[in-house]
Amino acid sequence: MERLETGIHAGRLSPAEYEANFSDLHPRLDNHEALVAADRCYFCYDAPCMTACPTSIDIPLFIRQISTGNPIGSAKTIFDQNILGGMCARVCPTEELCEQACVRNTAEERPVEIGRLQRYATDAAMQAGRQFYIRADATGKNIAVVGAGPAGLAAAHRLAVKGHSVTIYDGREKSGGLNEYGIATYKTVDDFAQKEVDYVLSIGGIEVRHGTLLGRDFSLADLQAQYDAVFLGIGLAGVNALRIEGENLAGVDDAVDFIAALRQAEDKGDIAIGRRVVVLGGGMTAIDAAVQAKLLGAEEVTICYRRGKEHMNASEFEQDLASSKGVIIRHWLAPKSILAQDGKVAAIEVEYTKLVEGRLVGTGETGVIAADQIFKAIGQSFDASGLGSLRMESGRIAVDVEGRTSLDGVWAGGDCVFGGEDLTVSAVAHGRDAAESIHRALSAAAAPAVAVA
Repeated sequence: MERLETGIHAGRLSPAEYEANFSDLHPRLDNHEALVAADRCYFCYDAPCMTACPTSIDIPLFIRQISTGNPIGSAKTIFDQNILGGMCARVCPTEELCEQACVRNTAEERPVEIGRLQRYATDAAMQAGRQFYIRADATGKNIAVVGAGPAGLAAAHRLAVKGHSVTIYDGREKSGGLNEYGIATYKTVDDFAQKEVDYVLSIGGIEVRHGTLLGRDFSLADLQAQYDAVFLGIGLAGVNALRIEGENLAGVDDAVDFIAALRQAEDKGDIAIGRRVVVLGGGMTAIDAAVQAKLLGAEEVTICYRRGKEHMNASEFEQDLASSKGVIIRHWLAPKSILAQDGKVAAIEVEYTKLVEGRLVGTGETGVIAADQIFKAIGQSFDASGLGSLRMESGRIAVDVEGRTSLDGVWAGGDCVFGGEDLTVSAVAHGRDAAESIHRALSAAAAPAVAVA
């Protein structure tokens, strides 16, 4: 490949290279592979893998159904607990959840491929167009769901199954939230996020209003006045600032915006990337941005993280994946300033860090890393616009175990709640459980009073 000049450019690779680089990370198992993988399961009683799953899917049962030639039945077992099981099979950190708990690790240090088996089953059902759920008789109740991400979709589907009418409000042009805009392209190819949205919405009884934003187009009070209940699954909209000199230079970008743009691009060659790229952060977003920068043709990609390898939020699998793609991960480095040349990014000055009595401090020793593009992946912040008097905790919405907020008739779940995790599967669990709580509350309110003699 001809070496390009320093700077941010599109079209660094050939069309064939883009296609190869952004192919499916873990292709679907074929029938024989699925049977072989399923045969490794011990079908444990009180299976630790099931306990480790945030949505409590009956993993031994769905794998047994695959092993007996019933992938469609297996998919229903999965969807009963996790209607977004297809996406979770692709993006869940199974190596830290169900597969880490697999007893096969003890004897063989290699778990059953639970994630890939889940994808095999859910793909089979979706491709066959199998719908397992029929809406109950209409209840006459209307629920507003704010956010068409994993939490909102899971809540809406469960509520629709119960016979309620649901209206989803979302500020973007497409539904899916994190699944559509925040996941690395190579993890979910062939527009799967939208296919899953269509599958979820096909239950009926759910209207989606795109381009409508809480705090701009309506307030929480507006929804409370119009609907019998409200579920907030609004995620995290803001991006944390570096608060260092040079942050506003051309070439300093938010990693989440980069990932979203790449996901929406029809031609990967249209996405410009630097020759030397530095990514700041230690989570999944940092890894996804760094790997995709490399896949777009960046020659040098470096992740700088202010703590050690063991402190990174990104799983060890994801860190190893980045390294295998040629990404350099450097630890104990904090950004100090961004250096410019001709008004554009030229390098980043970093300071070495260490832990002193549990506190992260700078050592005073600095260094410079050449870069023409820098991605910020240092976490997202919550925007509370339009929420009124809703009680907050540590900058997020405070909820109880059922997802109920401090306001009557308002529930919340996903990343926007205190204690929420940046995981699709956790958001699905929040939405599903909140929907059950909403249904119980509405059913109790509608029940006729029993006369006492």
